[in-house]
Amino acid sequence: MEATISRTQPREETRPANGRPPVVNDFSLVVATANGTGSQTSNLTLLRALFKMGIPVNGKNIFPSNIQGLPTWYHIRVSHEGFVARRHTSEILVAFNQDTVAEDIANLPAGGVCLYNADWRDVPLRQDVVNYAIPVNLFLREAGVKGKIRDYLANMVYVGAVAQLLAIDPDKVQEALSFHFGGRQSLVEQNMQVVRLAYDWTAANIDKRDPYTVRPMNLTQGKILITGNEAAALGAIFGGATVVAWYPITPSTSLVDAFSGFLPRLRRDPETGQETCVVIQAEDELAAAGMVIGAGWAGARAMTATSGPGISLMAEFVGLGYFAEIPAVIWDIQRVGPSTGLPTRTSQGDLLFAYFLGHGDTKNVLLLPATVAECFAFGTTAFNLAEELQTPVFVMSDLDLGMNNWLTDPFEYPKEPIKRGKVLAAEEVAAKGFARYVDLDGDGITYRTLPGNEHPKAVYFARGTGHNEVAAYSEKPEDWEANMLRLARKFETARQMVPRPVIEETAGARAGLIAYGSTLPAVEEARHRLAAQGLPTGFLRLRALPINDEVRDFVACYDRVYVVELNRDGQMHQVLTVELPDLATKMISLAHLDGMPLTARWLVEAILDKEQTR
Repeated sequence: MEATISRTQPREETRPANGRPPVVNDFSLVVATANGTGSQTSNLTLLRALFKMGIPVNGKNIFPSNIQGLPTWYHIRVSHEGFVARRHTSEILVAFNQDTVAEDIANLPAGGVCLYNADWRDVPLRQDVVNYAIPVNLFLREAGVKGKIRDYLANMVYVGAVAQLLAIDPDKVQEALSFHFGGRQSLVEQNMQVVRLAYDWTAANIDKRDPYTVRPMNLTQGKILITGNEAAALGAIFGGATVVAWYPITPSTSLVDAFSGFLPRLRRDPETGQETCVVIQAEDELAAAGMVIGAGWAGARAMTATSGPGISLMAEFVGLGYFAEIPAVIWDIQRVGPSTGLPTRTSQGDLLFAYFLGHGDTKNVLLLPATVAECFAFGTTAFNLAEELQTPVFVMSDLDLGMNNWLTDPFEYPKEPIKRGKVLAAEEVAAKGFARYVDLDGDGITYRTLPGNEHPKAVYFARGTGHNEVAAYSEKPEDWEANMLRLARKFETARQMVPRPVIEETAGARAGLIAYGSTLPAVEEARHRLAAQGLPTGFLRLRALPINDEVRDFVACYDRVYVVELNRDGQMHQVLTVELPDLATKMISLAHLDGMPLTARWLVEAILDKEQTR
């Protein structure tokens, strides 16, 4: 049948399908395509169109670690309740990768929906799902699409078909494309032509037999969609970053790319026209860490972004920063290890590594953002802590939080002021004197000076070897022990300076949960489900290490506390057991790692299993 390019309208209210009532704004959709085919544009178009209809959504890109050709899956969670965790299964499948179509269809739950390319032969259709065949080549011929762009525009076919079947407003699809292409109308119209053709053909030829549909809401008004890495880049800019040294590595590259993209608008001197921050691509992560430590010593607010393998190369310089007491900020966008591991899958597997990074007795401050809003806020907090504590500070994000799009309120200008810590000016050196490693205040934090201080007594030698209070080389046992005990005292001070945990008490609850980072969406949904099944829970979300007494008090209040995290060995559980040995028997590890974002279903089943065996 010939397709037309008519003015399209959304499908009317869904009729009950096979006796099933409509399922409105409550499902998960997965798009199966091949990496490098331009499907990300199509997927983000669907995501943003739903967002523009006022519906809470979240998109997760499950992509391979090569450049092109391997399978990729994009998960869109639609929830009128605002849940954004990955669903264990997806009710709607767009099967547009012939290499994985059999497996993708096999993974559909009974009663699910499958849209597939009608031009393919021998598609293994199931009788217990609703199947829709969409003739992709028909629309490309009608649109006159030729050449390399053909594969890219082929993905717009499923945008049109899905939009019609789910009643997504086509005007919102066009607005989403306009956002994606920066208003370049020729590109918008080229893509919308294919969308309209598929939309109109689906309306005329497909008898909708499934119950899934969307309906406009107003729950996204005033909100934005942004990735954690973009939020972190903005936060670092507003937090006063002046030097960024890095080496590309998945999944942190987009953080520095975003940082560089924001600079021309946000950090350009109006008089000179020059940017007020420098971004340097080093030859490797080791060199990047050295540049950051050097810049931090010189007084810059310096940072880098990397992932597990990069942290490995930075270990020696991090130890230097800890021992010579030099501020630096390191964003660790975690992926699955060991070794190269799964570069494009998510985990929280670097926790212990980063916490104790550095040979000898070393402990580092870790920030644990769980939302894009915290990624932004910690841009300032990390620099402040690094300078106040005079030490490297890690911000432990991950691939799920960093590279996927999240719904959030717009960020406000940071309320937290820039804090440089104990930095002495020349007149202060003249009045008080100066010895680099003397603890005058009893908090373990000494005073420092910066290069350029004009007072002759402001000079000191920053060294990674043994030193005494005046920064002179020393191998005396008493000097070494005194210095290390002071560093331990500074770490105790940090307990009261890092972001406090977020605690949600629940009346009558005897079980508590502790979690951190990107497990938050799954934990929130799991607690909702557990409460509906008669198991209320308290919740403490860690936002930093080291912990403070609020964590101790929380654990002490409950009969049992489940520690939830995305790694194999229960790394946070290990930390808490060491920090709270007298409460260790109360804490139960719920650690899970398969490379995918945590689901509420897994967590509910894991907790109920533990509860039944008590």
